Amino acid sequence: MLTTTHTQALSALPCDDVLTGAELTRAQIEGVLDTALDAKHDITPYAASLKGRSVVMLFEKPSLRTRVTFEVGVFRLGGQAIYLDHQDNKIGAREPILDYGKNLERWTHAIVARVDKHATLDALAKAANVPVVNALSDLWHPCQALADVLTMREKFGTVEGLRVVYVGEGNNVCASLALTCATLGAHVTLISPPGFALREAAAAKVAERAKASGASFTMSEDIADARGHEVVYTDTWASMGAGVSPEERYHVFAPYQVDVSVMRKAGADAVFMHCLPAHRGQEVTPGVIDSARSIVYDQAENRLHAQVGLLLHLLCAEQAGSAVETEVKSSPVGKAARSVA
Repeated sequence: MLTTTHTQALSALPCDDVLTGAELTRAQIEGVLDTALDAKHDITPYAASLKGRSVVMLFEKPSLRTRVTFEVGVFRLGGQAIYLDHQDNKIGAREPILDYGKNLERWTHAIVARVDKHATLDALAKAANVPVVNALSDLWHPCQALADVLTMREKFGTVEGLRVVYVGEGNNVCASLALTCATLGAHVTLISPPGFALREAAAAKVAERAKASGASFTMSEDIADARGHEVVYTDTWASMGAGVSPEERYHVFAPYQVDVSVMRKAGADAVFMHCLPAHRGQEVTPGVIDSARSIVYDQAENRLHAQVGLLLHLLCAEQAGSAVETEVKSSPVGKAARSVA
């Protein structure tokens, strides 16, 4: 047995995997954020939480923030991060995902996967008897959203009641941002060009969470609807689907560029957010992203802390007590065995 003492009580998450973010309730997200802030303030009480444990990272897509923050986070918790590059050799190409997952569950304690297709995550989660975390798929990006709401909470004190507007394509980042903000009681507005709105299934989930939290959820095609928001968020135009040329993308999205006039409409106290990488002169002007109203580097830093909080609740949870002794079993590895008694 490996024993660590935590200053922040860690409640077990009700899910074995975090694939969309919809697995988490409002209280559970708040718990992850509480732990993230606690560990950000002082990692020392958590520094041996993953001692003797390994987290494998399967990446089909290039990464700066996701890879570095997961590797650093696992290291700070005393664990081992193993990076496997699948940019050329896609998951499931060399051997079936079933076999891949069954092998990994025998050696590691969690799988973090950044994939081209969300179906790959579903297959991994079905195959492997250890937690699977979505580090980005074509449909969802829950780890980014956790960092985003952590940043909003630091800036404004709470996410509840905030007015958050996202301008751009209704992509994976948009879906997770809207879902997580709505779950926490923020009023969400999504502004997209015609034909590029958030997909119907994701919008339905957001609407359901907004109704439950007492928040509002609006979808629009008019950039003027950015008026009166505390948070203005955008993402790259480059995530558009195949078959749309760069020239066509620019023509469609140019009216949705976040510039000084958009920030002025949002309000004097509005902040600018972007998941990065950014393309200055496209989705955002330098006068916005490089201004004092931009908190994009706070977001980037908080990828580390939000994921530390998530890993702690997913792998090292205990039920009660303000100073918790958590016994971590090195074996057997398994979803059923990952939470301690």
